[in-house]
Amino acid sequence: MASSNSLLTEQQFLCPICLDVFARPVSTPCGHNFCMSCISCYWDDTPACQCPICKETFERRPDLKVNTFISELASQFMSLQVTDAHIWGMEQQQASCGGTVLCDICTDTQQEAVKSCLECLTSYCDAHLEPHHRAAGLRRHTLVDPLAGLVDRTCKEHTRLLMLFCRNDKVLLCDVCASSCHVNHNVTPVQQAYKEMKALLGDTEAKVQQMIQERLQKVQAVKESVKQSEVETEDVIANGVQDLEALVSEIQKSQTELVKVMEKKQKAAQEQADGFISDIEQEITELQRTTMKLRELKQTEDQLCFLQSFPNSSLLPHTMDLATFSFNRHVEILHIQKSLSESVSHLRMSLNKMNTEIKKFSDGTGVSNNTMLRYLQQYEANIVLDPDTAHPLLILSDDRKQVKYSMGSGLWAIQNLNPNMFTEHLAVLGQRGFSSRRFYFEVFVGGKTEWCLGVAMASVQRRGALVRGPRCGLWAIWFLEDKFETFSSPNVPVHLGKVERVGVFVDYNGGQISFYDVQTATLIYLFTECCFTEELYPYFNPCDNEYGSNLDPMIIVPASRTE
Repeated sequence: MASSNSLLTEQQFLCPICLDVFARPVSTPCGHNFCMSCISCYWDDTPACQCPICKETFERRPDLKVNTFISELASQFMSLQVTDAHIWGMEQQQASCGGTVLCDICTDTQQEAVKSCLECLTSYCDAHLEPHHRAAGLRRHTLVDPLAGLVDRTCKEHTRLLMLFCRNDKVLLCDVCASSCHVNHNVTPVQQAYKEMKALLGDTEAKVQQMIQERLQKVQAVKESVKQSEVETEDVIANGVQDLEALVSEIQKSQTELVKVMEKKQKAAQEQADGFISDIEQEITELQRTTMKLRELKQTEDQLCFLQSFPNSSLLPHTMDLATFSFNRHVEILHIQKSLSESVSHLRMSLNKMNTEIKKFSDGTGVSNNTMLRYLQQYEANIVLDPDTAHPLLILSDDRKQVKYSMGSGLWAIQNLNPNMFTEHLAVLGQRGFSSRRFYFEVFVGGKTEWCLGVAMASVQRRGALVRGPRCGLWAIWFLEDKFETFSSPNVPVHLGKVERVGVFVDYNGGQISFYDVQTATLIYLFTECCFTEELYPYFNPCDNEYGSNLDPMIIVPASRTE
């Protein structure tokens, strides 16, 4: 049997379509042989049912059956082609004693095997292999290079070598299993499946390594963020304690000053009242004397004596005008009390607000979206559009704060205007470039059905189509009807819903670009770990009318600082 097989060549067992050893071979009425899956797929894709070799056309699609004779020959041919490296990975499966396979028949000292029999499922040394060369029945057995674990390499049901692999069920098969239980499955030789799955492992390993690198970078970024947070936390504590201690000192100073002033005022009022009371008491004494004199004069009955005794001057003594003196100390006290109460109330409100923010941070709610947006808005930059970069079909306002699409023809200008302008994308850049700093700007898009907004490198492609990808030099979000996607990743939604006002924040040194829905103070998308090597320019693209009326402008507006 071995000598007859040696006359066969590999070409005789190759499918003309897949150019691999037959898997479930079938024969067409014209006499040519193919893998069942190969000829079936071929006929599925052609209007006429004909032979790929001789082009003979069949009126009806033949009902093909596995050619068991050719299948048996292919099976034996593949058995003889088994090699350690390409199919079974002998370097991992041989016996641990020096990587050799030992004879299964030796009883005393086991000798190294020289062949393994696929029918006997036994490995033999030279001495015990001799019957396979002599006995007629044993000469028909299939001998291969020594294999370890032969039982594990054969089908338990049919006791035949496992030479095929079913992609559908992910199991190893012998030729009988393939022709009986896996007729309509995607079956391939073990050698081909080994190569494909090993390549798949390589791809998977590369992805795993990439994921590891991404996570290592993320861990490093988090560690750096924690360090920065630690420094900032120490600054917040130091500055907060310093400010609060200064505030407490000012309050104590105000308290001391209040007590001092109130006591001084009270002392002055007391002295003023005491002086007034003393003067009044003296006047009362003088008036009482006058009363006595007047009574004595009234009792004089001698008329002549009465008139002689009647004083020439006023009968009343000199006294002060009581209306000229007022003591309104209680009014002053009420005024200072009201003023002090209002000031303390305002101070208490500020303290309550501060305590509320501290509690929110302590409870884990952190900084609110509004607070974060207000923080970013402090980096607002004055953005105006650069007409030299504008596509000819765009119209800019006189103040260069608005841009909209015009349906008029302006393509003639492509060859005549500034070489810095966009020739295919309906885009325009900001006049000013930014590097090594943070900046923020807001854009009103209203009810537009499509627009694109972001920042671009100074060298971003202006002429022709700008290829969408991670290295295109443009970091932008693209709105289409009711969803958002990034310019660099087509057809991958990153946010749903419409917005009217968009805030764009760029942290050049931090490598981040964020987009916010200003009305709800929610994040639309965040680009992270960006590597900027050039100046960045604001990028505006109002788009055309592909998704309905879209002639409204994009408007650069002042930051909306709502509480």
